[in-house]
Amino acid sequence: MGSELIIIPVIFGAIFGVFYLYFSTRNKERLALIEKGADASIFVKGKSKSYTAPIWKVLILNLSLLLMGIGLGTLIAAILENYLAIDEEPLYVSCIFLMAGVGLFVGFNMTKNLDKE
Repeated sequence: MGSELIIIPVIFGAIFGVFYLYFSTRNKERLALIEKGADASIFVKGKSKSYTAPIWKVLILNLSLLLMGIGLGTLIAAILENYLAIDEEPLYVSCIFLMAGVGLFVGFNMTKNLDKE
């Protein structure tokens, strides 16, 4: 009965541990660089000369293409189920994953094109 209650603290503990390690390691690296005489301006992320697309555009583009790929995979699986004598479960799963992957690949290529503009 108590095993269900331990899952949530374990998840939050894992997330806290990852962030703690990330920030403590980053702080130690920065202190070591400063001790060796590195300029502190290397830690400031300034405007670069090259244009990059805003993160919200990239997320919306990839999410929309992922969802369109899932919908298209479901549609293709339904069409194939009606016309072919294939098992229903593996057909739906494989078509959905295949088309979701194609959608993410197209989103990756479109994101590269956004960065070039």
